[in-house]
Amino acid sequence: MHSTRIVTSFLRNNQEFLILKRSSKVKSMKGLWAGISGLIENNEEPLERAEIEIFEEVGIKKQDLKLIKSGESMKIKSIQYENHEWEIFPFLFEVENPKIILNWENSDYKWIKIEDLQKFDTVPSLDQVLFNLL
Repeated sequence: MHSTRIVTSFLRNNQEFLILKRSSKVKSMKGLWAGISGLIENNEEPLERAEIEIFEEVGIKKQDLKLIKSGESMKIKSIQYENHEWEIFPFLFEVENPKIILNWENSDYKWIKIEDLQKFDTVPSLDQVLFNLL
């Protein structure tokens, strides 16, 4: 089975969590709600990739992030690709009233209460990834 390493980060502000709606321009999971995610390149450290993705996707700089928790990596079978799994490295950061500036990878964002996550059409196992950080 082929495995792809990715990071998925959540930002928390005033007990609400940021979720992003993936745009129609990305390769996979178009139109689904997700955390801030990206592929880990080569021998890159997952935390370093998480910080890069947060800046690229929502415009928040590393110095404005406070790492709350890095979860254990978890493997989730791909529903899109046969014989493929995603190895997810999850992170939770605290931010204070940030200004969100989306890039092309996402078309919308929402700050939600944890109990409202089930109301959204999300990428597979997003709830599991987030709950492992709480």
